[in-house]
Amino acid sequence: MDVPHPRTYRSYSRQRQFPLVKWWFYLPSVLLFVLIPFTWTSDAKAQSHANHQASASQADTAHDQQGEHARGGWKESPREMNDSEFNHHVAGLCDVLFGLAELGAALQYPRLLWARLVLPSVLSVVGVFMLVWSHPEAWPIGSLGLVETFFGQDREIVEHKFYGVLALAIAFCEALRRIGKVWHPAWAAPLVFLTLIGSLLLFVHSHGDHPASAKIEFHHALLGTVGVCAALSKGLASWMPGASRQFVKWSEVAWSGSVILFGLLLLVYSE
Repeated sequence: MDVPHPRTYRSYSRQRQFPLVKWWFYLPSVLLFVLIPFTWTSDAKAQSHANHQASASQADTAHDQQGEHARGGWKESPREMNDSEFNHHVAGLCDVLFGLAELGAALQYPRLLWARLVLPSVLSVVGVFMLVWSHPEAWPIGSLGLVETFFGQDREIVEHKFYGVLALAIAFCEALRRIGKVWHPAWAAPLVFLTLIGSLLLFVHSHGDHPASAKIEFHHALLGTVGVCAALSKGLASWMPGASRQFVKWSEVAWSGSVILFGLLLLVYSE
């Protein structure tokens, strides 16, 4: 009888069964079909709020609309809004791509050896994209220096650049794991905990006094919820004591399904 190599990706000696795992696997899908309609309806509310705000403070914001906004206020021109939506859509497409690769691995479909490197490769692209192009006025291509970008007063810039750093950190650690340079289960921690941290930050992520702030905040809260589900699912798959092979499989499926849903939510993001 063949004995699994001790350095396999996960242990196959788990015996416990968890028949309820299939129920919570469908949680991301439930979130999609129940909560997404609220995103669309909040668009109308946000537009109404924007019209009211514009009529009430037209004189005070005339100067802001030319690009000189008060600190902490809405600072996006129509072009910047389009760029922001484009950045979210690119990140969403990348998430869907590596989520599908993770789903194929979870379902144990025959796949090429390089497919395991899809996640670190895609997250590397996302990380570089966020660091360089998320805010053209910031480091490394804008007028703001490194310190001003990462430790300045603009929370939106700081948080977007920080997400780029998180993506690159996860990509680096996962690349080491998947090419066999590290084997200890503790090396799964960066993927789990950095995903969890990034997801929790979405609940407080702000775009300033944006006319569609209600819609954006709800969308970010929805993204954060799905991200937390993804992190918890991956943590269970990696470290659940005595978990069965079936439990690990469905935990991996829940992880990949949450990643795909996260990407789809980014693809429908709008301001």
